[in-house]
Amino acid sequence: MIKIPDLPALLEQEKDPLLEAVKELARIPSILQEAETGAPFGRPIAQALSRALSISASLGFRTMLEPDGYYGYAEIGQGEELVAILGHVDVVPAGSLADWRQDPFDPQITDGILYGRGVQDDKGPTLAALFGAHALMQAGIAFNKRLRFIFGTDEENLWRCMKRYLAQEEIPTSGFTPDAKFPLIYAEKGLLQATLEAPTEQGIHLSGGSAFNAVADSAVYMGVAAEKLRRQVELLRYDYQSINGGVQVIGKAAHAQVPEEGVNAICRLAIALHSCGVHSPAIDFLAQEIGEDPYARKIFGDVQDEDTGRLKFNVGMIESGEVERISLDIRIPASVEKQKVVEKLVQSADKYGLKYQQRDWLAPIYIPRQSDLVKTLMDVYRQVTGDYDSQPETSGGATYARAMPNCVAFGAVFPGRPKVEHQPNEHIRLDDLYTAMQIYALAIYALTR
Repeated sequence: MIKIPDLPALLEQEKDPLLEAVKELARIPSILQEAETGAPFGRPIAQALSRALSISASLGFRTMLEPDGYYGYAEIGQGEELVAILGHVDVVPAGSLADWRQDPFDPQITDGILYGRGVQDDKGPTLAALFGAHALMQAGIAFNKRLRFIFGTDEENLWRCMKRYLAQEEIPTSGFTPDAKFPLIYAEKGLLQATLEAPTEQGIHLSGGSAFNAVADSAVYMGVAAEKLRRQVELLRYDYQSINGGVQVIGKAAHAQVPEEGVNAICRLAIALHSCGVHSPAIDFLAQEIGEDPYARKIFGDVQDEDTGRLKFNVGMIESGEVERISLDIRIPASVEKQKVVEKLVQSADKYGLKYQQRDWLAPIYIPRQSDLVKTLMDVYRQVTGDYDSQPETSGGATYARAMPNCVAFGAVFPGRPKVEHQPNEHIRLDDLYTAMQIYALAIYALTR
């Protein structure tokens, strides 16, 4: 058990400065915008990065701003080894302002809860770790390894910030990102996004879905077979509505990491069209190879591993313009080779004249549960919370931990608390923010011994 005599009182003193810093950073609408000189992701994100570095400097950290504005970092301590804490200052758009209880970029406290875009994802947790480190500094703790807070700027989009960092900077020995949930995520599936394309069939107009990583809750057919399709959809008992010149099949949205929790409208539309004699490469592939199976077992077999579970297969979008295009999001178990999955998909798609094209790939991560990093962080979490029931988890999603080797996702959403990132009324409980600061302070102490 870690005992630092002065730390509880020092952490108490950090609460008000931490809260003010979170509010200040959350007031900056750091959403992706058009690039400017020195601001590759827009001026507001550059402003947020600058402010995070100035807060760090005021706490006694050495700071560095990447010359082109892709990232920055704040560092303290001495030694050959480098421990990193990876956070990000960019946020997603607020969405409909009517759904918010207040201006999303004017953070307010109600009943001990701080509301505002970015207070949970990821400005609040990142600053909680920063101020936790500052409490250690105030306690006179010497860091036997260098501690580096890395501030990313493009986490909500294509991670171009970290690609630049990895190409130019020292790679940390170990670290964590406070950009997920407690107690800890030690393994994540590989994330493959790809398209299948073929020339559009004359007279068939298809559209549906809104993103690779979401189960399509709507899909539309426009064409001469609309009436026949309508009868077939009713026979299959699919939800639908008639539209002018076509049919809209209604599904149920879900995240691509849990496609089994949704109802894919694109797949249902393809099944119905194929059943009533309407054919195209995309329709036939979806109807005959996928159906409504979120694991695509006809193509891949029952692919899974003990830690990260089953392969998940999501049809996110379909469109027919110059080409007929299916957009796919595939979550591949950490121990399964991506190339074997791609080979089977290409072989299946080729039968229908569909051409495979990779859009994006995030390699899996796997840090053994018995590793020093996982055991150290779990010990700290349990010491602070007394929670010995919650266990390290795996994820089908993509946390920022993938950006660095030997990095795990560690907080800051506690078990039983809602994950409200990207949603209206994003918030964080102040007692959770302060408890996270305590956890991060002890974790930093342990990792830098």
